[in-house]
Amino acid sequence: MFLIGMRVNRPWKIHKWLPVALAMPRMIKELLSKPDSGLLGYEMWFGRTTIMVQYWRSTEQLLDYAKNRDAEHLPAWKAFNRAVGANGDVGIWHETYVASPGSFENIYVNMPAFGLGKAGILLPASGNRESAKERLRTGA
Repeated sequence: MFLIGMRVNRPWKIHKWLPVALAMPRMIKELLSKPDSGLLGYEMWFGRTTIMVQYWRSTEQLLDYAKNRDAEHLPAWKAFNRAVGANGDVGIWHETYVASPGSFENIYVNMPAFGLGKAGILLPASGNRESAKERLRTGA
């Protein structure tokens, strides 16, 4: 799981934060157009601080994308460093979490597929999957 986002520190400097905000949709479009990229799904929330949660098949695929010279990420990262760098106009952040199969569980009640459930396969929370403890134990 990869969390990434930005924070608009100086809202009046649209010329600084708008290019940063527009870079992620290009990356997501690119990743979704390549099913073998490793991106399984994502959710995004907007505000002064924006957050996107991404679900990846593997850490290796995430890292490969980040350093791929032919992909959208590296040019966007270089442009950010040239235009903003450490001047404080726009903040960016990310967090990476590695979860082994069976080390997570989820449940959705009165919800459409969302988050991890949208990125994976949903199973009914019945039988041996009725409690979080059992879902974690069975890996389902």
